[in-house]
Amino acid sequence: MPLTLRAIPKVDRLLASDDFAPLLARHPRTAVVEGLREVLEQIRAEVLAGGDPEVTAAVLAEGVERRLAERALPSYRRVVNATGIVLHTGLGRAALPEEAVAALAETAPHAQRLEIDLRSGERGGRDEGCAELLRELTGCEAATVVNNNAGATLLVLAALARGRQVVLSRGEMVEIGGSYRIPDVMEESGARLVEVGTTNRTHLEDYRRTLGSETGMLLKVHPSNYRIEGFTAEVEIEDLVALGREHGVPVVHDLGSGCLIDLARFGLPGETALRRSVAAGVDLVCCSGDKLLGGPQAGLLLGREEAVERCRRHPLFRALRPGRLIYTALEATLRLYRSGEATALARIPVLRKLLEPQEVLRRRARRLLRELAGLPGLDTALVPCQSQAGSGSMPARDLPSWGVRLRVEGRAIEDLASDLRTGEPAILVRIQDGALLFDVRTLDDPEIPWIAARLRGLR
Repeated sequence: MPLTLRAIPKVDRLLASDDFAPLLARHPRTAVVEGLREVLEQIRAEVLAGGDPEVTAAVLAEGVERRLAERALPSYRRVVNATGIVLHTGLGRAALPEEAVAALAETAPHAQRLEIDLRSGERGGRDEGCAELLRELTGCEAATVVNNNAGATLLVLAALARGRQVVLSRGEMVEIGGSYRIPDVMEESGARLVEVGTTNRTHLEDYRRTLGSETGMLLKVHPSNYRIEGFTAEVEIEDLVALGREHGVPVVHDLGSGCLIDLARFGLPGETALRRSVAAGVDLVCCSGDKLLGGPQAGLLLGREEAVERCRRHPLFRALRPGRLIYTALEATLRLYRSGEATALARIPVLRKLLEPQEVLRRRARRLLRELAGLPGLDTALVPCQSQAGSGSMPARDLPSWGVRLRVEGRAIEDLASDLRTGEPAILVRIQDGALLFDVRTLDDPEIPWIAARLRGLR
């Protein structure tokens, strides 16, 4: 006879059973009760859906034990990224270099120099260490750091153009994840948007025609998560700076990702290096620290000293500045760039993964295939695939990669992906063409046995 709702045991009777005694001895009673109620709610849903689940005290106690174990795991824990998206926003974007991790481990448990000038003993600026490195690496006059690039954009608009017009090409009015829209940020800053050109073509003369006594800024925004192709035209930053100088109007370049190495030399076009914008003479350029730069989440502001100081003096600056851990990790990352391009390419995980040679990726995929060999019920194959930089970096440009395609006999692909995602360690994969795809570009070699162990445990 199928199970009915009336046959589901009561909470009090279950808690009094011998099967729950070990749980109550190890965990607070309130936690056990809450976990049990969640398990019973799931049982009721199964019964209403026509199922016939087992409801013995022993089985229910095991279910509660699993829920309590899941709750004990940290929310912000390590996962295995097999999606092929190098800068996955949902997975924390840039993995930090070992040098940044070591710097955090060294300083985080202790007091550290932040706003004290150790020579004079007087109060100093917390951004000085990173600012000095950014000046050296980009040639800018001054630099500072805020919490992220959205904050940097808001600060720049508020500090330099509040109450005035900001001229922006229609082809650059971007929206990125979380419904973040440049026009909305501009409105919040108190600046007034003036649109020029069309979606696909904007010319220098379009900007020139809008200039007047109310113009407070010429703004150029990198199209972070899309690319317009075909019959297109845009104004280069050098030409925009020349126009701004001619009319005494500040020019700001929002680069989005931020890049200290010319990746086009390695076959990855589409990103403007910070040095180019600085050399062009922009008043300010802003970018993220946790994308192509490969550091922690931060917003970098660099350019002319007068413009940077106006941002520092603005009331929003204190609200947007990061804490000491960000400065520590960012400084360690920037020092790798100062050690030379070869060091940065070898030591910064984002750059290493983006530029990983095809033969290395194929070899890693073959190793994963060998680890999975012999597991019963698995249908696996070595396949070429396409990775992405992610987080709006190098928009609409796929990166050739290698992966392992996998199906499991008798298991729905969506259910299998869910099991991998919710276990420990959590493994995130792509679902493609009715199969799981493990893109090895975003895998570290030690993670390969973990994948095999998880699949073995799901059998």
